[in-house]
Amino acid sequence: MSFLFHDIVFGPVKSRRLGVSLGVNLLPVEAKYCTFNCIYCECGWTHEKIQGDKKLPTRELVRERLEKKLKSMKETGMRPDAITFAGNGEPTIHPQFPEIFEDAIQLRDQYFPEAKVSVLSNASTLDKPAIFQALKKSGNSILKLDAGTEKMFRLINSPRSGITLHTIIEKLKEFNGELIIQTLFLRGIFDGKKIDNTVEPEISRWLEHIRDIGPKYVMIYPIDRETPSESLEKISFAELGKIADRIESLGIKAQVYY
Repeated sequence: MSFLFHDIVFGPVKSRRLGVSLGVNLLPVEAKYCTFNCIYCECGWTHEKIQGDKKLPTRELVRERLEKKLKSMKETGMRPDAITFAGNGEPTIHPQFPEIFEDAIQLRDQYFPEAKVSVLSNASTLDKPAIFQALKKSGNSILKLDAGTEKMFRLINSPRSGITLHTIIEKLKEFNGELIIQTLFLRGIFDGKKIDNTVEPEISRWLEHIRDIGPKYVMIYPIDRETPSESLEKISFAELGKIADRIESLGIKAQVYY
């Protein structure tokens, strides 16, 4: 089982984190497409290649669908709190992501200037200048950091070759605090290996990264939907609350979404 979005523009939905959020999916609607293959991803396992009719929407089509939806919402008096790039994998994979992002900014300014344009990203493409600048311009980029060490990063996120935790963290520091970090905590067994990003060595190292990055705040949460890898454990609210307290002791706001 997997949880996939079957439209380019979906919602709006009531989001715990973003309020009334209108989603934008730049990826195939039939399968997940991503630079990571996270063991907990609600969208299922990552497809390595786009084949057949699994094509990316054009910039023109995305703009057309987004404007149509925003115009409809304006007419009915429904106001979004956010226009959110999310969907079936990593949105910044789309080769025209920077241009599509600019289109979204322009349409936001035209229809709902008070709404935020948010991006949910795994931060794996920050080495590309145009993507980095787009995410920095967002002002509401929500970027993933699930591990304190390279070993745990590879166990949980299973990144494609060449992507390292060190590189991601160095790029996150360049936001100068104008970003939000999101982290999912879990434990379990996968492929015969014990996985647990809540153990003290991991938490301590992860907290050091959070301190060095200095985000506006940190969103922490547990598994919420069915995962592609079975036998993963949902961490309790109380345990996540203790982690949030440690973040706030650094002078950084944190919230548990459960």
